[in-house]
Amino acid sequence: MARNSTYNILMYSHDTYGLGHIRRSMAIASHLLGPRVNILILTGSPIAGRFPFPEQIDYVRIPGMIKRTNEEYLPLSIKINARHALDIRKNIITATVKTFQPQLFIVDKEPLGLKREVLPALQWLRRNRPGTRTILGLRDIMDDAQTTRQEWRDKGVYQILEELYSEIWVYGNRELYDPIREYGISDAVSAKIHFTGYIPRKVPSPEGVQNVRKEHGLQEGDKLVVVTTGGGGDGFTVMDTYLKMLETAPAPFKSILITGPFMPKSERKNLNKRARKQGARLYHFYRQMEKIFAAADVVVSMGGYNTLCEILTQRTVSLVIPRETPRKEQMIRARTFKRQNLIDYIPWDDLTPELLRQRLMGLIAEPQICREAVARFRLTGIDTMKQRLKEFRG
Repeated sequence: MARNSTYNILMYSHDTYGLGHIRRSMAIASHLLGPRVNILILTGSPIAGRFPFPEQIDYVRIPGMIKRTNEEYLPLSIKINARHALDIRKNIITATVKTFQPQLFIVDKEPLGLKREVLPALQWLRRNRPGTRTILGLRDIMDDAQTTRQEWRDKGVYQILEELYSEIWVYGNRELYDPIREYGISDAVSAKIHFTGYIPRKVPSPEGVQNVRKEHGLQEGDKLVVVTTGGGGDGFTVMDTYLKMLETAPAPFKSILITGPFMPKSERKNLNKRARKQGARLYHFYRQMEKIFAAADVVVSMGGYNTLCEILTQRTVSLVIPRETPRKEQMIRARTFKRQNLIDYIPWDDLTPELLRQRLMGLIAEPQICREAVARFRLTGIDTMKQRLKEFRG
């Protein structure tokens, strides 16, 4: 690369319904910045504009899609045929790759993109820019082994991993969960895999954390429970159960609920009215999650990858209520992290207001085991990726 030229990194994040993909992409992008590095994010997230983008990072918005089932997607906003919306997305992705001409192309989670929309771009790079490094970034757990193997066989993913990707970055620790073994990955593909470790988030200053507690009327000694359901599209049951717990009997702690921007408006109105009666605060979107997590004594969540990375970064005690459909990813992660004493969890079908209160009171009264395990845990993902980038650039 010429001394004064830029190093262009393109990131693809399909973002159908939730916050996880865009939050992960933003976390990675903000840490890979450097002198003469440009980063462009291809995203379908309808709320990408709510995030602050540092200089040298920008995004291209492709039409949003919403998942109805694991295989069926519909346009999120524009009223056109799903096939037409996908064609628009594919054409934008391919045109961006050809025009931006990245030295590094990072594809998040879906090896072929949504409905194979990234495949033409990968093939073009292979033919026309063979020096571009193509990276597939995978979260620690995709789904249960049998489902993932079948899905990857049906979609031809194993062949794509072998032929069109330079490397695969797994954003997790192999000793906790080994996708090479679980998903039947061949020796040829496993040779490309780098386990980066989990991806850390910002750590706010102690003053910033104290300011958050003051803003929410917390006195010294007050306990705070924060409840979050990520994007919120499927989070009503958790929020509803939590409020039923408060409605049954007063709790000896303060509560902040963050529904997520994708929770249906009718459900948010229901929760907001009930939360006010219980003296709990409710937000539909909170811009600086790292501060509210650091201010909390316990965070209740559904255990998505990004949420747990944020909670672990802040060294906060966590209670997870993982969903088991349409994928078992959250349940598998909850069990895996529980074995390491990093979290406690309640299986979805066991969730009741009474059990929720019991677990929360236990974690508030005796948080030591979880705190000690979390304090020892290291999130090394950014350091590993920075090292890889340094080696790529020579």
